[in-house]
Amino acid sequence: MQKDLNYRVSEKIFKQFPGYLRGVVVAQGVANGESPPELVSKLRDTEKSIRDQLHPDTLIGHPNIVSWREAYRTFGAKPGKFRSSVEAMVRRVLQGQNLPSINILVDIGNVISLRHLVPAGGHAIDVLTQDLELRPATGEEEFTPFGSEKMEHPVPGEIVFVEGNEVLTRRWTWRQANHTLTLPETTAIELNIDGLPPVGESEIEAACSEASELIEFYCGGNTHHQLLTQANPIIRLTGKGARS
Repeated sequence: MQKDLNYRVSEKIFKQFPGYLRGVVVAQGVANGESPPELVSKLRDTEKSIRDQLHPDTLIGHPNIVSWREAYRTFGAKPGKFRSSVEAMVRRVLQGQNLPSINILVDIGNVISLRHLVPAGGHAIDVLTQDLELRPATGEEEFTPFGSEKMEHPVPGEIVFVEGNEVLTRRWTWRQANHTLTLPETTAIELNIDGLPPVGESEIEAACSEASELIEFYCGGNTHHQLLTQANPIIRLTGKGARS
């Protein structure tokens, strides 16, 4: 990496959402690409498990989904219009659709999200030049959503994941930017795995460990993970002092 980079969650997030934590899996030296049939089969099996366990009519009552809908309401995003990534994904699966196989790293993130019913999203870190932060938006940040070239600004107060003043994900886990997409040529990523009560540290630790194992099995490289919590709101992402 070109420079030492830090990753923090603003204290404002922890005060507004008590018990929140974010697992961060860092993988470097990975070989991404098209998912092998075995991994696609894992994704399909996980989708089947979701259909066996959940029903569209009762989904919004599931504790893991309720917590995110309430969090979105808190910062002014109507949960019927703006859905957390995990709710949007599960709804798609319950409608009988198979998630597209994108590439190995993206597919692993989707498997983890469905298995644990938590938001999980990856960002390429071999393109970063500034620190990362999860924080409330000022409204001055810039965001170019995936699939678009039109720049927009977040709503002041919404939760955004940023590199400097560039938004990488709007509305916490809702929509990702073009900048840090996980592509076939990506060699280093960080995978965010989010927990709001009733999801706690043990569940996020388990999801991070499973993600690390899958990444190393299918992509090689080396991984480590850390938890961002109110007691540990900042980690070294890359460079001297980063875990390896």
